Amino acid sequence: MADGRLVIGTKRYSSWSMRGWLSVHLAGLDVVEELVALAQPDTAERLTALSPSARAPYLEHLGVSVWDSLAIAEYCADIEPSLWPVDPVKRGFARSMSAEMHSGFQALRVAMPMNLGRGGRGLANGIPDAVRADIARIDALWTEARDRFGGGGHYLFGAEFGNADVAFAPVVARFLGYGAPLSATAQRYAEAVRAHPLVARWYAEAEAEPTEWLAERYESAD
Repeated sequence: MADGRLVIGTKRYSSWSMRGWLSVHLAGLDVVEELVALAQPDTAERLTALSPSARAPYLEHLGVSVWDSLAIAEYCADIEPSLWPVDPVKRGFARSMSAEMHSGFQALRVAMPMNLGRGGRGLANGIPDAVRADIARIDALWTEARDRFGGGGHYLFGAEFGNADVAFAPVVARFLGYGAPLSATAQRYAEAVRAHPLVARWYAEAEAEPTEWLAERYESAD
């Protein structure tokens, strides 16, 4: 019997669910996955029945209830401490950039909603200035982390794919999906994240979702 359950949204679209799912799998938690298709007539009703916040992701594990992807990341790190760097300087940077991602970059979120089936198609009218500023800031964060802490591996803090990488995995999906302009360092990092086995698995499972789950609000983003 599993130790709990993880409620998530459509894998093609749900960036927050992707984060929670990645942290849970990196920590090795044994949970049952309950998926709620987003942007459907019964979405709100189903999420209200399954999650105390009526949102996804939501984790129940060994009697503990955790909602919000950043809270799930911290819970998973309590179980698997390697999800954050051990060194306090690295850990402080990792937590800070993850928190900035969690609370910021609204222009990017609105203009480029996550859609794993987009295939690199850019915005019809080009990238707005506010979105370019968000892209530049994220590129700078990735570059600084890679330059200062990323030696010996392909991820932000080296060889281990951790919670900071989890925080930015849906951003990688956005950048690749919309063909965002990136520096060479950021582009290499994005490609490394996309190739990670768990990220590749999420993409594959998203591709296998029923076509009736496709939602116009995400598919028509231009």
